Formats: sequence, structure tokens, C-alpha cells
Amino acid sequence: MHKTRGFTLIELLVVIAIIGILASVVLASLNTARDKGSDAAIKSNLNNARAQSELYYDDNDNSYSGVCTASSTDSPAGIADFEEAADGENGDADCDDSADEWAMEAILSDGSFYCVDSSGAAIDGSTGTGVYPTGSEATRCTE
Repeated sequence: MHKTRGFTLIELLVVIAIIGILASVVLASLNTARDKGSDAAIKSNLNNARAQSELYYDDNDNSYSGVCTASSTDSPAGIADFEEAADGENGDADCDDSADEWAMEAILSDGSFYCVDSSGAAIDGSTGTGVYPTGSEATRCTE
């Protein structure tokens, strides 16, 4: 009689180890994609806030005063909801306004900042610096 031989324990362990390594690579890639998706959502929220702020400006006698604190249920509707949505992603968004201009920034997953303002600027700030150059309340994005 001829005996058929199966896989040895070592061969099975090697295959399981290879599958484990491949699974860890896939999971690491998914985390990167999740961070990129979160950053895209933040940028989209801030860009939509720019359009809403222009509607607020028209409905508020050509003034941005209060645009950062007015929500979508207020009349005129402001952009506080956009700041709250950006806050929820990475935990820190800030909006400041004056009668003539406004700016909003949020921290992205890599620690850099994204800022939009009433001039139409949309700026990616470098890691660890922020985009408000003059104190905690500024109404214009700068590089």
C-alpha cells in the first residue's frame, strides 16, 4: 500500500504566517484611506461654508458679523453647523468673523491645517504652524 503524505505542521504554520502578514498590510492601507476620507470631508465642509457665508452676507445687509455663530436654522443661516461638523472629525475647528470678512480653519489628520476665508482663499497650512498669523482671532487665511 502506498501512503499519501499531507502537509507538515511547519508548512501550515508558514502559510498562516504569510496570510497574517498580508492581512496586516491590508488593514494598514485601510487606516490610511480612512484618514484621507476624513480630511476630504473636512475640506468639503469648509468649502461649503464659504458658499453659505456668501448667502449670509447677502441676507445680512452686506455684513459677515455673526456668520460663525449663526446655525442653519437661524435667519439668515450661518456657518456654525459647518464648524461643528469639522470639529467632529479631528476635534478642532475655529471660525472668526468681522463685519467685512471671516475665516475658518480645521486640523487635518496629519496635524496640518486647512483654512478658507471670505476672500475665496483655501489654504493647506504646514504641520504644526496654523494659518492664523496674528493671535487667536483672525479673519483671513495666510500661508
